[in-house]
Amino acid sequence: MVQETTSPDALLTCTPASWAPQAWIHKPETSLIGDAQGPLAGLRFAVKDNIDVAGWPTTAACPSFAYTPASHAKAVQMLIDAGASLVGKTNLDQFACGLSGTRSPHGAVPNAINALYVSGGSSSGSAYAVATGQVDFALGTDTAGSGRVPAGLNNIVGLKPSRGLISARGVVPAAQSVDCVSIFATTVARAAQVLAAAMEHDPADPYSRSLSLASEPFGQRFRFGVPDTLRFFGDAVASDAFAQAVAQLEAMGGEAVPINYTPLAECADMLYGSALVAARYAAVRDFVDTNEDALIEPVRSILASGRAHSAADLVTAQTRLSALAQQAKVMWHGVDLLVVPTAPTHYTIEAMQADPVALNRNLGEYTNFVNLLDYAALSVPSSLRADGLPFGITLIGRCGSDWQLAELGQRFHHATNLPQGATGVPLPPMQTIPGLKPEPVPSVRVAVVGAHLSGMPLNSQLTERGATLVARTHTAALYRLYALPNTTPPKPGLLRVAPGEGEAIEVEVWDMPLAHYGSFVALVPSPLSIGTLQLADGGSVQGFLCEPLALQGANDITPLGGWRAYIASIAPQQLAFP
Repeated sequence: MVQETTSPDALLTCTPASWAPQAWIHKPETSLIGDAQGPLAGLRFAVKDNIDVAGWPTTAACPSFAYTPASHAKAVQMLIDAGASLVGKTNLDQFACGLSGTRSPHGAVPNAINALYVSGGSSSGSAYAVATGQVDFALGTDTAGSGRVPAGLNNIVGLKPSRGLISARGVVPAAQSVDCVSIFATTVARAAQVLAAAMEHDPADPYSRSLSLASEPFGQRFRFGVPDTLRFFGDAVASDAFAQAVAQLEAMGGEAVPINYTPLAECADMLYGSALVAARYAAVRDFVDTNEDALIEPVRSILASGRAHSAADLVTAQTRLSALAQQAKVMWHGVDLLVVPTAPTHYTIEAMQADPVALNRNLGEYTNFVNLLDYAALSVPSSLRADGLPFGITLIGRCGSDWQLAELGQRFHHATNLPQGATGVPLPPMQTIPGLKPEPVPSVRVAVVGAHLSGMPLNSQLTERGATLVARTHTAALYRLYALPNTTPPKPGLLRVAPGEGEAIEVEVWDMPLAHYGSFVALVPSPLSIGTLQLADGGSVQGFLCEPLALQGANDITPLGGWRAYIASIAPQQLAFP
């Protein structure tokens, strides 16, 4: 049974496998083993029990609804093909209708950090299995926040991808046009790795899309929107935790920008407070109409309420939603992303069961609008609050911003120094987010004129520092080139002269990582030095120059146009480079 305690630290030391049997609905003796050669080989995962697995019952936490599918959901099949092994199916709020994790005939799933508190839902069991280390990742679903709220309340990552990015074929629908398969993991990099393996356009899913995801990170300087009005329902500790998260983002180079939250809040209210709720009813209408007594409250009342709306009501609601979406677009002109609390507060199981509708609604204060407005979202752990409970924030971006959110989310998560879920295990090193172009490495353009040219004896001083050849070109006609006496290996000296006295000299321009530029300059011997060279195209780069006094006795080779021509001219003398 669950070990009840008010001490989060005590729970961190428990054995995860012994916790919360109500987190699982189906856990067979043997796993479905994935492809040993796949990118996810060796990883174990679970799926929410509204997602089909061939030969395993799908119940959506309603035993009377149960059926046994003949094939895997598309997302499950892709993950097994990618090497992951499936170990079981997890509990949920019945028909994915709820954000608390307490609306299941199998019992309430407790919070992984403090078992007196809710786990969040509806993907409660999936979040718990990940937070307690029983699986490496898990699939949930997200219509109104079910892939984010349980993540925020259990100190794990919840990735809600752009709509249609992961196929929902084989998933019991909640509101099919906005449903998303979501991913729970203890790190952003793991969640992103799973997304990369699971996303694919599926013509058999009516809402699947082939999306082009943004590949440029937000960068070291970014602007993030914060609601101009924030509600925490009297939870001052949560308010403080969110303020700390905003300060952390600012310390990372972000600029907080207040945004008008009114259209987003109205969208959120429409999900259940308008004819849009008919989508919930339509998803399982045949079952509800013939088996209403099999539903638990308040799920029964919520689904049945969809019957009361006409087609005209639905059209009116959809038109209003489109109008709100137009209003919401304005905020994107000044910000790269939005940042909100994943959940504004945290309730005990006892309190939630005493007031299941109002408190559940409160948990969705910052989640319900996201899918309706076609945004991507990533919930990341932010802190353990002053009372020991987990607190998370959600990064919200435009459709297709999934990799950008993951890159910034990983940086934020690792800045917290939090453990992974409830395991006490520290975060691993950050990893490259798939699908993103790497940040450009700061570099310096350097022009070389002699022994550092390609194929010449000192060229390795460039290549071993990661420098790459950019161009073969010429200087402006402002220089004279000399073969310096008594240098090993032989080197030229480039001297800038008065206009009309010089010629254009052949050079190579190399791009050198800034981190290695200092060690390169340190190798330059007197009388040579590094200065600014003017190129024939009018640009300027760093390059080799020579002190005028060093040219006594030097051979002026300017008419040859460059060092290569000079070397070729003396080749018969069999000049040797040591």
